[in-house]
Amino acid sequence: MTQQPNGHPHGTYGNGTYGEAPVGTVAAPHTPDHAPDPVRQALLDVRHEVAKAVVGQDSTVTGMLIALLSRGHVLLEGVPGVAKTLLVRALSAALSLDTKRVQFTPDLMPGDVTGSQVYDAANSDFSFREGPVFTNMLLADEINRTPPKTQASLLEAMEERQVSVDGVSRRLPVPFIVAATQNPIEYEGTYPLPEAQLDRFLLKLTMPLPDRAAEIEVVRRHAAGFDPRDLAAAGIRPVAGADELERARRAVAGVEVAPEVLGYIVDVVRATRAAPSFQLGVSPRGATALLNTSRAWAWLSGRNFVTPDDVKALAQPCLRHRVALRPEALMDGVQVDDVLGSILASVPVPR
Repeated sequence: MTQQPNGHPHGTYGNGTYGEAPVGTVAAPHTPDHAPDPVRQALLDVRHEVAKAVVGQDSTVTGMLIALLSRGHVLLEGVPGVAKTLLVRALSAALSLDTKRVQFTPDLMPGDVTGSQVYDAANSDFSFREGPVFTNMLLADEINRTPPKTQASLLEAMEERQVSVDGVSRRLPVPFIVAATQNPIEYEGTYPLPEAQLDRFLLKLTMPLPDRAAEIEVVRRHAAGFDPRDLAAAGIRPVAGADELERARRAVAGVEVAPEVLGYIVDVVRATRAAPSFQLGVSPRGATALLNTSRAWAWLSGRNFVTPDDVKALAQPCLRHRVALRPEALMDGVQVDDVLGSILASVPVPR
């Protein structure tokens, strides 16, 4: 990613690129030249650890870190075989966080995710058995393959960080993040996520196929004996934990946002509601999400203030799943990212 003399990210998503990042991803943050904050450096080191197992997805890892810093959830979209599951497992290992995986299928029940009351014959009473949602990082694999009732079981967990079973609310561990995956090309037998649940995801990150050099490196590692099921053998070590993550979250909350930048965020969001190609624009929740992610990006880049470039960098990953194209735009082959790029190019940038 190229840098302006003042160290701010430079580039635009309008033409499909931002620095060296592919469309729909977040480029690597700039590391400042001055002595690094040890907490920030620990979070940046996570990317290096994940790269020991996952090749060519640095921008997606950065997006996941931004979601963790912003206390949000991530929707990962990519064809099978681009290491979506491996990335989440490697990230949790580098952060020393507990992770669980749920394969969402048509017969999955809500209790299979949240937990349920189980009869204990020893004491003739019912006891609660925790579901896989009681973890730090929940990998919801192929979330669009399960019916809406089971999808909805995650809503309370994602929004309130708790689950309610038989009238009793139980808090989830801290931190807690849902990383849900879906296949963008197979729609037969799927249940598209409703807008209300899509809006609960902070970011939608697309994981592209690797370029030739990266794919050669993947094959070379496997030829050398790499086993994706054994992350310890790959050399991944925990370089940060829940304490560092909480300290980083407090630091992100202190990043300053000028009134002009706040106005720019609102103008970008409001422009989606007036775009002719959209039948559904971004809600105020999307504006606050763009604010929070821009703060996290600025902090990772070594600054305590947000710039319009930070907003541009996160606009597409943060907003693309919160809008809906009109049927006629769909038939014309219009892409959501192209419309968002046009909006970013047309909304006046504060100076």
